[in-house]
Amino acid sequence: MLTLSVEKRGKDGASASALRRADFIPAVVYGAHQESTPISIPARAFDKILREAGEATIVALSGLGEPIPTLIHEVDLDPLTNHPRHVDFYAVTKGKKVQVAIPLVFTGESAAVKAGANLVKVLHELEIKADPMNLPHNISVDLSALATVSDRIHAKDLVLPAGTELAVDAEEVVALAQEIVEQKEEVAPADLSTIEVEKKGKEEEPEEAAAA
Repeated sequence: MLTLSVEKRGKDGASASALRRADFIPAVVYGAHQESTPISIPARAFDKILREAGEATIVALSGLGEPIPTLIHEVDLDPLTNHPRHVDFYAVTKGKKVQVAIPLVFTGESAAVKAGANLVKVLHELEIKADPMNLPHNISVDLSALATVSDRIHAKDLVLPAGTELAVDAEEVVALAQEIVEQKEEVAPADLSTIEVEKKGKEEEPEEAAAA
């Protein structure tokens, strides 16, 4: 379990902009059995945890008494710098299942794709329900199941850890092998009525024609 040291923010504490200038991120922790509490977190430490854990790993928040097991629920990113400017942590309860999107990792080789079919990855993460203390870091998808064109891998085909259940339709398509269809560009026949034919020779001027 990863640990992140945090500080409680009071009503008279530093503003959000002042915290960011000091290399901290304003945040909040809340949950079914946790009162909503404003906190501040070190920006560099959080960036490291976010890279390692993502949003599907338990992060224990220390500094508020007993360590609080949480999930990173939402990260608000600055649209210009792409740096976190606010974070929501959800305090979980051991033994009570939570619904989380787990990243998918594609492994193996598809015979259909090797033969020329197109691999379509429909999903890149999968919603599951599980005990927060036993959340998998990722879920493997074996592409060797795609042996022929039109073969599909459904959510029900994935091997989930014990105590984990799908939170999506079991028939949800995860990946498939699709035939590559070459589209031939049709060239429309030329409309000769729109083509201006260049006249040969010099046209007679009206005066010259009259004199003749």
